[in-house]
Amino acid sequence: MLIVLVVVGTAWLMDGLVRPRTARSMRQAMGLWLQALMVVTLHGALLALAGNPWVAAALTIALLALFAVVSNAKHAMLGEPLVFTDLALIGAVFRHPQFYLSAVSPWQRALGALAGLVLLGVLGALFDPSPARHAAGAIWAGVGLAMLWLSLRIAGIARLAPRPDLAGDVRRLGLLPVLLLYWLRWRASADPAPCPPATVARDGAADADAPTLAVVIQCESFADPVELFGDDTLALPALAQARDDAWQWGNLAVSGFGAYTMRTEYGVVFGRSEEALGFRLFDPFLSALGEGSYGLGSRLAGAGWRSLFLHPHDMRFYGRDRIMPAAGFAELVGEDRFTPPAPHEGRYVTDDAMAQTIAALAHDTAIDAASGASARTLLYAVTIENHGPWAPAEEPDNAVTKGDLKASYVRLVRRSDAMLERLRRDLAALGRPSLLVFFGDHRPSIPGVTRPGGDRHTPYVMLRLDAQGRPIAGPGANGPGRVDLTPAELHAAIMRTLA
Repeated sequence: MLIVLVVVGTAWLMDGLVRPRTARSMRQAMGLWLQALMVVTLHGALLALAGNPWVAAALTIALLALFAVVSNAKHAMLGEPLVFTDLALIGAVFRHPQFYLSAVSPWQRALGALAGLVLLGVLGALFDPSPARHAAGAIWAGVGLAMLWLSLRIAGIARLAPRPDLAGDVRRLGLLPVLLLYWLRWRASADPAPCPPATVARDGAADADAPTLAVVIQCESFADPVELFGDDTLALPALAQARDDAWQWGNLAVSGFGAYTMRTEYGVVFGRSEEALGFRLFDPFLSALGEGSYGLGSRLAGAGWRSLFLHPHDMRFYGRDRIMPAAGFAELVGEDRFTPPAPHEGRYVTDDAMAQTIAALAHDTAIDAASGASARTLLYAVTIENHGPWAPAEEPDNAVTKGDLKASYVRLVRRSDAMLERLRRDLAALGRPSLLVFFGDHRPSIPGVTRPGGDRHTPYVMLRLDAQGRPIAGPGANGPGRVDLTPAELHAAIMRTLA
């Protein structure tokens, strides 16, 4: 019993260090109680494995410390604590380590690997084969689990976490209870009713400028550097011109900072608001397979559109290889269809290579349209070149300064801006009415340069071009209309323009 009290007390102390927190905040009694039961259950399970109560206690405390450190690191970088959906990405860390371990310095990786080897050696040396202790651990874990289940039934999960409020709930209840409660609320979420496909809403013969080609660009970490850094000399010329000529433009209210591409992507592709998603909002791709009827491709199919999804990376990432076909995309254009980056161009397929492939596909669809096949085509593309970290390739990690990181980001975001200009020029040359949508998925998290607090919006533009490649003025009486949107509202704006 003494060991359990020590473990629970240590857990409470460590949880008090988890951010976000305020100087005078205290966890609610129910939060402390749930956390104690979770710790008891975890300790019992580890005792059932190791057979040594002190080893089980050390492992329990080590795991809790790991959760606290990882959560605080995430909060410092991305502005929110650990959430249950982050645990679903553990497999992705091993399949695509460059996306996650690039934020960890080499010496930290080496230290972590060494600590893991030492821990395995210690566990092997202290393993107790006594069946009685293993059985006691299993019983102890079962009792803790039963009390936890009963406590949740009595308290009411929905009353403890009535709606998503990650920062507020962590302050009130603590990290571990919120991980459990949000997971349970997510599991209880019901699939929405099927969304009917769109139909042709206007007489195509009466509107000669109705788009027959749409290109939607979800641009990695694309944000206006003037807003990020407060420096007017960093203005992006193609973005400025696109705003002047836009059918519609404005700020896109994305919820993530520095990551969570899938949240913005889901909002634009599926058109469901975060309010409608409820506890699914943290990673809506986890449940997207059941919501394919809401996808742009599915909805536009009823209006005669054929949709392609383009991404220069492994389509299994986030399960896009299964989700996007379910969302109505007839073809996936993956990394093998893009020119790989040269050694001096960095790690990822460049935005220029993306623009080349998009232009070629758009040209092919124009030929198809002239022959009477697939008259309407949507190309939805996700870029990747501007994915961090932004350290200059020629500099070692320990030589990079804040100025280097900022300059590297500006260099890459200018390449994205050049992509916008090239796509606009290429679409204008096709001689067919078209729609070009360009937006950023989230702002960059650049250590020492940008912070997660404050504004999170990114820019978006919707450009309509007539058959002569000229921009069509927006519906507003005074020309281009500024309308600030959420990703789900951008989905609706695209649907209104195309169907």
